Amino acid sequence: MGSPGRRAVAQLVPKLRADHRLHFVVANGENSAGGAGITPATAGELFSAGVDAITTGDHLWDQKEVIGLLENEPRFLRPRNYPHGTPGHGSAVFEREGLPPLAVINLQGRVFMPELENPFSFANDEVQRLRQRTNIIFIDMHAEATSEKIALARMLDGKVSAVVGTHTHVQTADEQIFPGGTAFLCDAGFTGAHESVLGREIEPIIQRFLTGMPQKFWVAKERVLLQGALIEINDGNGRAEKIQRISQPLVEPAA
Repeated sequence: MGSPGRRAVAQLVPKLRADHRLHFVVANGENSAGGAGITPATAGELFSAGVDAITTGDHLWDQKEVIGLLENEPRFLRPRNYPHGTPGHGSAVFEREGLPPLAVINLQGRVFMPELENPFSFANDEVQRLRQRTNIIFIDMHAEATSEKIALARMLDGKVSAVVGTHTHVQTADEQIFPGGTAFLCDAGFTGAHESVLGREIEPIIQRFLTGMPQKFWVAKERVLLQGALIEINDGNGRAEKIQRISQPLVEPAA
């Protein structure tokens, strides 16, 4: 979420990679550019910090420069359930020396969200296709409704390694591994300033609710946290063995 979130990624992701011997890092980067959208420059900061794949959601089109990422960056994903012909791609298989292939799918929900194609049917078809190459599959389900995220993960239990929700900027406490071996977290939360309303300065949003008048929603700056989840996956069968929420503060030097 804006420059505070990018600072947290730059400073904390390398340490997390080292401390936990992480093999792969996925970040939803759709609010990295000033809190709305993403650009090649902000995506470059995330990749340089150790992010291996960037997913997105309903703020995909907020910055016109995103077209360059959609057309030229294979590590950058937009929701798979956009109509045929939309620039970019919604899934990818990543291969690293000494590691089995890992697939990432980006989906967007439809409840209280911009109308896209049905993510459930797209998920079924895409998972079936990708399982011809790997049984390690991670899904970012970018959605508002908890029921939609849970239902999709339940439908895919045993077919994918993990389903982690994004979008609400509020980390949920329901991390679990379903009976078929699929790790699930309804929402990963957000990386940015938490002395805020979902990463924005508090007072303008209160005034918007009080008056209904337009306000400028500045990106907040205080109490920066990196939020997400650590997931351990069995290389052989693709089943998740552990999921752990993380909410790590960024400790910055005093001004």
